[in-house]
Amino acid sequence: MIALPTLGMGCAGIGNLYRPVDDRVAGETVAAALAAGIGYFDVAPHYGFGLGETRLGAALAEHDPQARALVSTKVGRLLEPTDSDAAERHGFVDAPPLEPVFDYTHDAVLRSIDASRARLRRERIDLLFAHDLGAMVHGNDAARHMADFLAGGYLALRRLRDAGEVAGIGVGVNEIAVCHVLLDRVELDVILLAGRYTLLEQDAAAALIERCRATGTQLVIGGPYNSGILVEGSRTASHFDYAPPPASVVARVAELERACARFDVPLPAAALQFPLREAAVACVIPGLVGAEQVTATLQYAEWPIPDALWDAVGVPSPHEHAA
Repeated sequence: MIALPTLGMGCAGIGNLYRPVDDRVAGETVAAALAAGIGYFDVAPHYGFGLGETRLGAALAEHDPQARALVSTKVGRLLEPTDSDAAERHGFVDAPPLEPVFDYTHDAVLRSIDASRARLRRERIDLLFAHDLGAMVHGNDAARHMADFLAGGYLALRRLRDAGEVAGIGVGVNEIAVCHVLLDRVELDVILLAGRYTLLEQDAAAALIERCRATGTQLVIGGPYNSGILVEGSRTASHFDYAPPPASVVARVAELERACARFDVPLPAAALQFPLREAAVACVIPGLVGAEQVTATLQYAEWPIPDALWDAVGVPSPHEHAA
């Protein structure tokens, strides 16, 4: 089992998710995270179509030359040249002229990790995740991509792990159903689940958490702010699960804000700490852009939260995290 810190950094933001970020700010973000003791960074070829990996690799080469930080990246998309000059594609702004093409076959996984190593300037990737399997992303093509992964891509992941080229393998997804499908078929060291076990979605992952406890599969929780609404708040929120928030979600966030205010706890602090109350959750990885967000995140992670607040927002008694 790989020893993960309880707090990591998601790198979609430094890949220009939703808004442009310059190289300087991206580098300063990673440097500030390292200085603050954040030693795990999650990225993917999809994040800015190579931009996130390239920027993370450059920053780690400068600020972590001994390669002490843990890094995870993902497979399942190959980057191919495109003629598109659209300012925004797949949510990423001002990204390189590359188009992500889904491919979960054995050879594609090996090609993908070789390209990621080059962009990250690292021979060793600590965790390697199959990215975005399942019907939420693939619709009617989900079964075909799953078959490619089980017949080829997963075997490549196992061989990389068995050869010591990666420390752990798993999946990085935004849906729960596909996690159960995979756990029925294969062994996973880690599941990176984004946006499905949050202060807004407390019960959705209950059955998956039970399975992870039973199998020893570690859970990493991404998207603890549900694409931003749990840090922006009900009045200014622009995204919930990568889309405009519905009125019902905005209303629930307003209720959470009022409860947090009664106990003088910032809503993002409650959102960030919520997943770690569950022992099966090894790590939470909010997306960060800018040194100010790093500083705020450390404050949220350490903010004292009384049990009465958890009761007020409907959070059940936890399976306490070992840390």
